[in-house]
Amino acid sequence: MADYYLISQLPSLDCLSDEMAVPISEERFFELCGRFLKGKVLEKIKKLTLLPSLNADESDTGLIRAWNEKERGLRLALARLRAERMNKSFCVDGDNVPSDVLRAASAAVEMSDPMEAECFLLKYRLQLLEELRPTEHFCEDYLFYYGLKLKLISRVRGFDGAQGRAVYQSIYKSVMEKDRLETENE
Repeated sequence: MADYYLISQLPSLDCLSDEMAVPISEERFFELCGRFLKGKVLEKIKKLTLLPSLNADESDTGLIRAWNEKERGLRLALARLRAERMNKSFCVDGDNVPSDVLRAASAAVEMSDPMEAECFLLKYRLQLLEELRPTEHFCEDYLFYYGLKLKLISRVRGFDGAQGRAVYQSIYKSVMEKDRLETENE
């Protein structure tokens, strides 16, 4: 019953345009969850992350496990493709990535503008999340879906294009200088 009261208070995250403010903050979402939920469900909501570990957590629900597997695969594919572009080796045990995830990662890596790539990846991730969206609206899995979607949208809304370009160029420069130093020492 608590799920019903909680979910009925949550504003819709569907059909948000880029100019619209996110109708609820993550803090407010967690506050509402803390008011209506207890135990394992609340703990799982608090542990929702956009950065899954390399090892699957068997205690996760089906939705969280499926999200983490896809996100883990996407991040591994991005890392592998970026390493290949810089002629570096990349090897992680169990990094078999589904072809649809690999195609999305390849498309993002080919984009010259990092912000354009992030927006592309956001759309891809939102599509993946929509595929996992539970058909039952008033259930625990819907809260996990909602929390992940809120995290995705909030993350992208927090981007600063100019600052992001500066950080990207700094990281790229440091990686390239490290490569140069490694080859000079050989």
